[in-house]
Amino acid sequence: MTPGLSRPKPLAHIRVLDLSRLLPGAMATLHLANLGADVIAIRSLTPEEPSDQRKLLHLMLSRNKRGLGIDLAREEGRELFLQLARESDIVVGGVRPGVVDRLGIGYDTVQRVNPRVVYCSISGYGQDGPDRLRAGHDINYMAAAGVAEQIGVRGGAPAIPNLQIADLLGGSLTAVMGILAALVDAQSRGVGRYVDISMTDSLMAHSVLALSAMGFFGQTAPRGRDLLSGGMPCYGYYQTSDGRYLAVGALERKFWERLCDALGRPDLKSRHLVNGAEAARIRGELEAIFGAQTADHWTRVFQDLDCCVNLVLTLEEAIAREQAVARRMVVQSQSDEIGSFLEFAPPLTMSDFQCNPDSPRSCGESHAVEILGAAGFSAAQIEAFRAARIVS
Repeated sequence: MTPGLSRPKPLAHIRVLDLSRLLPGAMATLHLANLGADVIAIRSLTPEEPSDQRKLLHLMLSRNKRGLGIDLAREEGRELFLQLARESDIVVGGVRPGVVDRLGIGYDTVQRVNPRVVYCSISGYGQDGPDRLRAGHDINYMAAAGVAEQIGVRGGAPAIPNLQIADLLGGSLTAVMGILAALVDAQSRGVGRYVDISMTDSLMAHSVLALSAMGFFGQTAPRGRDLLSGGMPCYGYYQTSDGRYLAVGALERKFWERLCDALGRPDLKSRHLVNGAEAARIRGELEAIFGAQTADHWTRVFQDLDCCVNLVLTLEEAIAREQAVARRMVVQSQSDEIGSFLEFAPPLTMSDFQCNPDSPRSCGESHAVEILGAAGFSAAQIEAFRAARIVS
């Protein structure tokens, strides 16, 4: 690259209108914004004042986006939105089925003014089927997909992870995949698509290990007893004497044999992929071995030993790791409202591209003048919209 020239952005010149009100859509459009898309977050004229923690979350999810308040319940507001949609490439919604159609800004309406638009709707259960209007959150979608039943320890209740799997992975990443596939097609054919994302379907489609067990044995394994959920002693968590945990992932025989040597138990090398009662017996022996020493002791033992064993870290420890620092996974940001705070960098790198987050957008900041001005409205018209409480 010639010195002094900026790196090209993969999604430069792509405009996204973000209608979502919830985490999945906001995260999906954050990924698009990180890749260079011009994301305009369409929000309520009177957004709910968030708590301090949620305000920080809003800042993180607003990175590289512009904001615009529109009263979509009024005809003038809908006309403004459709004017913006004429020149946009992507619309992302995250509300229950039928809401955008009742507002008059659904796919059919937008597609008539912009045939090449990619319109993505993210919902809990999808746009059709008997559950399409059913309310829910991440925990409900995991339950409905048969995923929650598989998460947790043997004999215990289903676990609630502090990573919203359906929202942040099933919803946002599946949406980005569908959006980008439809966008490539729209750019070649000149015709867009409607992308229907069900967070429940997204989880179910990735639950391949449980499905393979059901196909082979006729039923899924009980919680904590499948191959990768605690059924084998070579794959699981083990507590140390000071209450920390080690993650053991010695699935391949070579890793298992090195682990057995490190523990002084070469006699266990032949008991690699055992299951059932034999697996429970060996797991009990490993629990006693690991539980006899501290986390620091085992960290030193396995520091340079290639056998897939490492300490279960807190987030504070994880972001301070040399590997995370080397990958620049955490960046320092500044907000006039909150001050200095940490946020994650995009989870990918590309040649000839570097994501440089702009200063975070204020939760209440509006970009009405620059957005509507670029759409052809005069300063007087924009002021009139504001005076009439159509935009903010």
